[in-house]
Amino acid sequence: MQKTITRIWHGKVKKEHSEVYKTYVEETGLKNYQEVKGNLSAKILLRFEDDICHMLTVTEWDSYDSIKMFAGKDFEKARYYPEDKKYLLGFEEFVTHYETYVYES
Repeated sequence: MQKTITRIWHGKVKKEHSEVYKTYVEETGLKNYQEVKGNLSAKILLRFEDDICHMLTVTEWDSYDSIKMFAGKDFEKARYYPEDKKYLLGFEEFVTHYETYVYES
């Protein structure tokens, strides 16, 4: 069994902007996550609900210290990028962290 920390951010965009915004997140947030020592993985999840796209970034980390290297001292606050205001329908202040236990077969 391995213990990691999972960090989840949620945002909403118009369905018509989902692909361009996903690409933007790949080029900013995901790129930045992967540059930090201690980042184990990064994923984007999309769920469409009528004309809204819910987007999650789900990242896995080896420790809270590694997350702080990415997010800073206030690591529970969401980190945003300059172009986010063009696409996001709102700004959630906080992300969610989970202690994650990985069981391999």
